[in-house]
Amino acid sequence: MIPATFPLGAERPVRRLGFGTAQLTGPGYWGPRGERADALAVLRRAVERGVTLIDTADNYGPELAEELVAQALHPYPADVVVATKGGVVRTSDHAWHIAGRPEQLRAMCEASLRRLRVETIDLYQLHRLDPAVPLAEQLGALDELRRAGKIRHIGLDSVDAGQVEQALRLTAIASVQNRFNLLDRASEPVLDLCEAHGLAFLPWFPLANGALTEGGAAVLDRVAHAHGASRGQIALAWLLHRSPALCPTPGTGSPKHLEENLDAARVQLSEAELTDLNALAQA
Repeated sequence: MIPATFPLGAERPVRRLGFGTAQLTGPGYWGPRGERADALAVLRRAVERGVTLIDTADNYGPELAEELVAQALHPYPADVVVATKGGVVRTSDHAWHIAGRPEQLRAMCEASLRRLRVETIDLYQLHRLDPAVPLAEQLGALDELRRAGKIRHIGLDSVDAGQVEQALRLTAIASVQNRFNLLDRASEPVLDLCEAHGLAFLPWFPLANGALTEGGAAVLDRVAHAHGASRGQIALAWLLHRSPALCPTPGTGSPKHLEENLDAARVQLSEAELTDLNALAQA
């Protein structure tokens, strides 16, 4: 049996199959998507189904996703970990501006604390490294917030192996969030580091931004048919089998799709199936 949980920061067990909130916002992660009541219902249902890792960001909406999380789930169940991100400013649905100066990060964290209605953010992730600011200054600001009790754990997003190693020399890191899925495994060196150092790896685009739920690889269809599952469920099950450090947080605004995603945790892949699926990245 594959592990169902991962000890975030070596102390806080979370269910490895979590929920991401980006799809609760509109195209380009800008503005609302559908009715607010529907988004709240999906969040609540995710927790009812046992999800304990909710992944969001201050620039989803912007601000909207964090507000939805708080409205739906606050006061948070004791076992629920809310992870958010800062370090990127949005000015439109296609404009992203990296903002990693210490004063910017402090202000973003304070704003997220207010929106999420908490005194401490369980996992605060640096959404992008700012190339104009020394990494020591960026992580120093987060360390300061951690010492003040406003952050419990620090995470990184979209980093390479060298950057992870540099960050680990500067401070304690609990997680990394990079693009990783059945078809895109460029971050395998980062995954190896996460396994070696006990870090959670939260793969974004776990379904390849929809590519893995559409037509394509015959092997994916064959394995899905054998399990009476969807292509997306097999892709998520593969992540759960690939490494105990992988904690995918697929997002959706659809109650039906939510149930489908979470049921992927029940799929047990055979060694032969894993071998065939592993070969997809080289196909």
